[in-house]
Amino acid sequence: MPALRLVLASNNARKLSELRELLGGLAVELVAQAALGIAEADEPHITFIENALAKARHAAAAAGAAAIADDSGVCVDALGGAPGVVSAHYAGLSPPPGEREAQRRVQDAANNALLLQRLQGQSDRRAHFVSTLVAVRHAADPQPLVAVGRWPGSILDAPRGEGGFGYDPLMWIPELGATVAELDAATKNRHSHRARAMVQLRALLQEVWRL
Repeated sequence: MPALRLVLASNNARKLSELRELLGGLAVELVAQAALGIAEADEPHITFIENALAKARHAAAAAGAAAIADDSGVCVDALGGAPGVVSAHYAGLSPPPGEREAQRRVQDAANNALLLQRLQGQSDRRAHFVSTLVAVRHAADPQPLVAVGRWPGSILDAPRGEGGFGYDPLMWIPELGATVAELDAATKNRHSHRARAMVQLRALLQEVWRL
């Protein structure tokens, strides 16, 4: 059976690497939308699922192919669930021109700094990562596959670790005794919010799409 070409509605190279690993063993060829010249979609919605669906439909329409999108972020209890869907652009920073991953690191640092600022003096540091995965066969697919994973932890007072991306250096996972940024890729891919969502999505891809 030939591999299904599945367009990832993201230009995040690290997310592409994670999802390729998590989809391992399925007859799927995951291709980043950037490799096809597809721009990122607008994310105007207030929920992860609406944004993920919008991104998946956008990529599917532009590529004329099946697509998958992940809308994810961190939700902090003491902040009423913020940053939530605006996690990637929480600080509202416009990074200087340059290589995309370098820009992302600048944005990540600003987001982390703002989160720490808003949690100053707050004793309740509970938080969780959320990943909502949506897959569509085509842009007008009436039956999108939807999976949600949550990974609980707490926000530290300062970053720790060099791995991962986004809020990984601040998210402490008690049962692992480390921040997400201190975990190796294999451990992260066994425990993460995306891994938890992907367990559900893999089952749906096999059951509904018969991969």
